[in-house]
Amino acid sequence: MPVMKTLLVSLAFVAILGSLALALRHMMRGPGSSNPPRKGGMARALAFRVGFSILLFLCMLLAWTLGWVQPTGIPAGH
Repeated sequence: MPVMKTLLVSLAFVAILGSLALALRHMMRGPGSSNPPRKGGMARALAFRVGFSILLFLCMLLAWTLGWVQPTGIPAGH
């Protein structure tokens, strides 16, 4: 089960970084380029990244609430 959790979180981060790279590609294609960008492509890619980041956070919060994942690191109250 821990491998599956790690894989899902890793895939989510790859999707987030991929959408950021797609937004960069749309931004770099300016009006003077030979292949102009689609209208609203950068905004769509950034909206996907924000939405997917929020979804990942909510899934991690739900997993913590249900006890599927345990926090590690500095103990609370120290």
